[in-house]
Amino acid sequence: LDELFKKKNLSGISGIDTRRLTRILRNSGVVKGKIVNADADEAVTAAELKTTTFPINQVEEVSTKTPYANPNRGFKVVLVDFGAKLGIIRELSQRNCDIIVVSQDTTAEDILLMNPDGIMLSNGPGDPEDVPHALDMIRGLLGKVPIFGICLGHQLIGLACGAKTFKLKFGHRGGNHPVLDLEKNKVAITSQNHGYAVDQESLKGTDLIETHIALNDRTNEGLKHKIHPCFSVQYHPEASPGPEDANYLFDEFIQMMEDFKK
Repeated sequence: LDELFKKKNLSGISGIDTRRLTRILRNSGVVKGKIVNADADEAVTAAELKTTTFPINQVEEVSTKTPYANPNRGFKVVLVDFGAKLGIIRELSQRNCDIIVVSQDTTAEDILLMNPDGIMLSNGPGDPEDVPHALDMIRGLLGKVPIFGICLGHQLIGLACGAKTFKLKFGHRGGNHPVLDLEKNKVAITSQNHGYAVDQESLKGTDLIETHIALNDRTNEGLKHKIHPCFSVQYHPEASPGPEDANYLFDEFIQMMEDFKK
């Protein structure tokens, strides 16, 4: 392995107490870290870490710059790309959706000019509060067209409707997270990859209903609007990678568009 890493010019570490590192993370939460050479000055490295700031333009970095189409003959869905995974397009395409992918800074007015049957708000990186322009877009679409949000899209729906988000002590990562659907009283094993969550207490006084919770830490995993056709989940039902327990949510989105059209 050492020989391969040197050949590929990759960094690696060995000989550390991984159990101790795990305890630090579980007790302190997510912390900054850095891999340095053995002769690096620890005090200087620690000082550098303390002054290091995280980027706030991550969504802008990963979103498409120009719209593009994935044509089909079913419902027209505008997918707002905050960092969308190909799995979302795959699941919508399998249900014959005519997809237009647009940039994260597209306005509600421009989206409505496309005459969509539904809006998909994708997953994406970072803090949802770093994407304030998306909130006006969501508010401009609520009630006018059905909306389905995934992960970051879920958090942005929460913020747009008056709820708050917070940074988790340690994020949900991996493909084995049990989530309870409160309406169906059914558990799905889900794929997750997020460091922020919607504050459940902040849902009071909003038009949002909690529909799903994480069974590991009881945090929010799903929302539904009381009045408008809009729902969202914190996990990844497109199952790329991971379990396919939650694929039914795409069918519910199709049903929502059918009902709204009637």
